[in-house]
Amino acid sequence: MRITVESGDITRSPAKAIIVNLFQGVTHPGGATGAVDAALDGGISALIADGEIKGKRGEATLIYSLGKVASPRVIVAGLGKQEEFSLNVIRDLMGTALRRARAAKATTVATILHGAGIAGLDAASCAQAIAEGAVMGAYRFRKYKDGSIIAEEADEIEALTIIETDGRKLEAARRGVARGEVLAQAACHTRDMANEPGNALPPSALAERAKALAKDAGIDCEVLDDKQITKLGMGALMGVGVGSASPPRFIIMRYRGDPSNKKTIGLLGKGITFDSGGISIKPAAGMESMKGDMSGAAAVISATWAIAKLKAKINVTCLVPTAENMPSGSATRPGDVLRAMNGKTIEVINTDAEGRLILADAICYARQENLSPIIDVATLTGAMMIALGPAATGFFATDDTLAADLLAAGAASGEKMWRFPLIDDYKEGLRSNVADIKNTGPRNGGAINAAEFLRFFAEDSQWAHIDMAGTDEAEKDKGLWVKGSTGIPTRTLINFVLGRAKR
Repeated sequence: MRITVESGDITRSPAKAIIVNLFQGVTHPGGATGAVDAALDGGISALIADGEIKGKRGEATLIYSLGKVASPRVIVAGLGKQEEFSLNVIRDLMGTALRRARAAKATTVATILHGAGIAGLDAASCAQAIAEGAVMGAYRFRKYKDGSIIAEEADEIEALTIIETDGRKLEAARRGVARGEVLAQAACHTRDMANEPGNALPPSALAERAKALAKDAGIDCEVLDDKQITKLGMGALMGVGVGSASPPRFIIMRYRGDPSNKKTIGLLGKGITFDSGGISIKPAAGMESMKGDMSGAAAVISATWAIAKLKAKINVTCLVPTAENMPSGSATRPGDVLRAMNGKTIEVINTDAEGRLILADAICYARQENLSPIIDVATLTGAMMIALGPAATGFFATDDTLAADLLAAGAASGEKMWRFPLIDDYKEGLRSNVADIKNTGPRNGGAINAAEFLRFFAEDSQWAHIDMAGTDEAEKDKGLWVKGSTGIPTRTLINFVLGRAKR
């Protein structure tokens, strides 16, 4: 989709559909919506009076203009209550409205600069939100569909034009669109990887995706094979991957946006390209979703791509341990002991608690590289899904400033983050009789137990752990989210790094 910003009059746009908006409770629309209403001889006001248009958030009403405006279709999108308006409303509005336009076979769409009028938000932020909502809301993963069995519902939208009457806002809006497109495309890169079936994206293929994105962004990417991983002493990563015919890989992406600065942020992602549970095999029901157990890896790879594209003045190293967790005659067994890169030993109680094992070696590597802060991202625990459900992403942090920055980055992205406590008492549950630590603790407090396991390897580093097990996948289309991978927390990571770059 090509997104442009132009000066003009929305009533004269020749696009196949135009999008205007309405706050809940408004009976006589003003601004651009009022101008379209007048051109339609009060058609929007009449539908409001009849109760067909209410302005509720998530509402998208299609009206045929019958030649009264240049575009054949008008979509009136609800903004919800004015006191609850935010940039995230704009993102959701665009996602919903563009899917409505696509269903009506509109291949070109024009819209107004939502939020920059009566809401009084700055033009750049509004345009960025429009671009994010449009790109993410119109996303579809159709790689394996040829339409021969189930016909696709519509063609893709080719162009979106943002029309603004105030010429002073145009350049700011164009800057916002450029930034929003990068953030949204990064989230879609994450979705593309997470939506891939496991047979198409083993560890070696995930590494190739990382190489391709690194090349596109002009940054370095190194991939270590199983022999190099073994030589480094990454016994935890090898222990997870040893049961698969597809050997593990360790991906290293380096972006140097501030060569004069010795400090480098570490973004680490869990890259289990398929998780059967290993010898502690999962139940069959729902196991197909375990192709997405590398969503954390996809998020950090895509975020690093975007940070480089935006030329942020900061240094970032992305580390991805990636493996398949499969049962076989060579697989790690419950009761086995693995040795991590830092020499610490781990008793494996449950082979389905594998994500924390591969992240342990990644954290050790990050500490060896003196990365700070270290942020790991993983679909780690079912306990986090139970605790928060799909509305918020849980995280842990050893530092209050780091936690505050992650919360702010999530708020800016519209990806709600929720901080969980690290509890020293829970370390007792990870005590092993035969090794330095065991990989699972009591069921109660499962997400915290997992975080405490990772903190054992993070030691005194400034460190945060993001457990996005409940938010990595959407069950249905809603706003800027589409069924399948959400791309969370890609934009949060980007905004976090951009915020640090400004200091």
